[in-house]
Amino acid sequence: MELSPDWEFVADTVMGGVSRGQVTREMVGGRQATRLTGAVSLENNGGFVQMAFDLAEDGGPFDASEWDGIELEVRGNDEAYDLRLRTDRLTRPWQSFRADFVAPAEWTLLRFPFESFEPHRTDAPFEPSGLRRVGVLGIGRVFDADVAVSAIRLYVARPDTA
Repeated sequence: MELSPDWEFVADTVMGGVSRGQVTREMVGGRQATRLTGAVSLENNGGFVQMAFDLAEDGGPFDASEWDGIELEVRGNDEAYDLRLRTDRLTRPWQSFRADFVAPAEWTLLRFPFESFEPHRTDAPFEPSGLRRVGVLGIGRVFDADVAVSAIRLYVARPDTA
């Protein structure tokens, strides 16, 4: 299922950090894409830039239990990033389900099965029926973030592609 996200930019400035960046819609490597760029800083207890979107317009849960995971068509600067999911079972802003990836310099399809997401600062199990928010983050170290997403989908694994 192709998603049509309304990506928004979020940075550590919401907590006093000084990282800076932006989200733009532009041509990247011959494809129309949403691109997160920025400078990640650890000053003032900061450390992230993010592009994220809610799956439901009202910010409520979206039932993704019919699918096996999320796939991204991604291109970047060969740096490590996080893909983060939030569900309706998470009550604190620092809680999430996380998967790491490297954004290669060429367009690449990356698949993230739901079971590969690691819980962060929560004991709640991941429930795809309560999926609320998806984010791509540059986080945790001083670096220049540059990652673009040309497509994002929910997928069902077929035996020959699992």
